[in-house]
Amino acid sequence: MRLDLACWGSDLDAYVANAVAAEHAGFDRIWSAELHRSPFVPLAAVAAQTDRIGIATGVALAFVRSPMATALAALDLDELSGGRFTLGLGSGVRRLVERHHGADFDRPVVRLSDTIDIIRAIIAEAHQDGRITVEGDLRSADIAGYRRPYEPVRPAIPIAVAAVGPQMVRLAGRTADGWLGHELMSPEYLSDVILPGLDAGGADRSEGFDVTVSASCSVDHDRAVAYRRAAATVAFYASVRTYEPFFDFHGFAAEAQAVRTAFAAGDTLGMVAAVPDAMVDAVAIAGTPDDVAEKIGRYSELADAIKLGPTTYFLDPEDTQRSVDGIIHAVDALTMEAR
Repeated sequence: MRLDLACWGSDLDAYVANAVAAEHAGFDRIWSAELHRSPFVPLAAVAAQTDRIGIATGVALAFVRSPMATALAALDLDELSGGRFTLGLGSGVRRLVERHHGADFDRPVVRLSDTIDIIRAIIAEAHQDGRITVEGDLRSADIAGYRRPYEPVRPAIPIAVAAVGPQMVRLAGRTADGWLGHELMSPEYLSDVILPGLDAGGADRSEGFDVTVSASCSVDHDRAVAYRRAAATVAFYASVRTYEPFFDFHGFAAEAQAVRTAFAAGDTLGMVAAVPDAMVDAVAIAGTPDDVAEKIGRYSELADAIKLGPTTYFLDPEDTQRSVDGIIHAVDALTMEAR
């Protein structure tokens, strides 16, 4: 199973330094999220300073820019990195897409399927003479009189779809080259819910379909510190009613409700305090380096890769950087023998 990193940095210099350290530690890919930064620009900086590590958007919001703009960014990054780029796409949530970006969100499963079809067609055909046409239900393309005067590094760039809900998971299995998980996960949820959904969509792992688990990860030699740092991330997601079924599955419906009650009262400390260590243990990866190595290993028979992400919610940048450092050092130790 490959080891990936959700990259973070207090500024772009720190971001790139963390990516370089990840490459030296033996990570396979680093993933750049779209929220406080563009998903693409930091990866350009990383590509210029690294030689081996894969770069991926984790994720780029699929509806907030045209498929043409996304395809061209993907082609540029694949060229800049020498064929190391993976395009991770996600729908985001309605409030973010509509209010922050002024974009359409209706029928997101259909909209994402159309978007992927158009992006794939542009990547495959933009350097050739001829018209590119894709007729979708919500998004279509009719590109005539255009030719990108550069040969692509590869005829196709892998596309991973971030999916939580059952319809989107089936879409990932049906249309994508891989699935990217949510920041909170468990081996049981992956085995009982996600993998059957991918299978129902037609995902064929024998043909290279890639399953990448995401995991909020907190490593510290003081186990209590690691758990409380991770509890902040768990509390953030427990405050969102969308994730109620996920916490119900793990038997923490009452705890999630307590988090939402504290959130409604504006009590951030109460939100984190409402998350017991057992809840952290169920849906995140936290503990000492030995604890974390054992918990990563639980996914080895289920996933092709695991993306370890630092804890960022309700923490200052110094705490988050310590989280990044802990992950990198832990993986460095795990991969040392192989190197």
